[in-house]
Amino acid sequence: MAEKSNKVLLQVKGLKVAYGGIQAVKGVAFEVHEGELVSLIGSNGAGKTTTMKAVTGTLPFNDGTIEYLGKSIRGRGAWDLVRDGLVMVPEGRGVFARMTITENLQMGAYIRTDKAGIAADIDRMFALFPRLKERRDQLAGTMSGGEQQMLAMGRALMSQPKVLLLDEPSMGLSPIMVDKIFEVVRDVYAQGVTILLVEQNASRALQIADRGYVMESGIITMTGAGREMLSDPKVRAAYLGE
Repeated sequence: MAEKSNKVLLQVKGLKVAYGGIQAVKGVAFEVHEGELVSLIGSNGAGKTTTMKAVTGTLPFNDGTIEYLGKSIRGRGAWDLVRDGLVMVPEGRGVFARMTITENLQMGAYIRTDKAGIAADIDRMFALFPRLKERRDQLAGTMSGGEQQMLAMGRALMSQPKVLLLDEPSMGLSPIMVDKIFEVVRDVYAQGVTILLVEQNASRALQIADRGYVMESGIITMTGAGREMLSDPKVRAAYLGE
């Protein structure tokens, strides 16, 4: 399991994001420490994905601060942040449909020049995702949703992230595939990658989280240890149907 530390890799304070005349995020604050798996849960429309886009430099924010490795990300593009190890697997996966699985993985390593290391990491992705190895020459666009999710995660890992952001990785997947995706998330975390996981599946997200945050209508309404939040009556009533 990853070793926890007090080092803050990602810190968000007073974040406000508006677009289309709507204030989607209204002063959010949270942090992710080195070696942690942090889950951000909330219903659809709570502002989770908007927050993730702001954190990764794909959406401008109106107010507040976002610091990665102790430096503000304001004005920096997503490609620049990827070079520093802040990498997101977006909602909807975003694989390159007309490229093969192997080519998609190679694209994940576009910032790297170590050919031997890239080849070794592709083999590592195939070990992590055996289904991808079986289909290594298949076009990504012909794969199932679950297979595309595996590929999107593998492609992100090829960039050797310090912090991996996962936006709704289980959305639209079968129960069996959801099990597989969360198994992979645990494996990646155990290998030392710090993870920020955004999920509607609150039960699964909090089961594996060191800490969790609940987001409602653009604000953080609750935070705590993952397992403790899982047993909180308010969380159970709102997100677990109890």
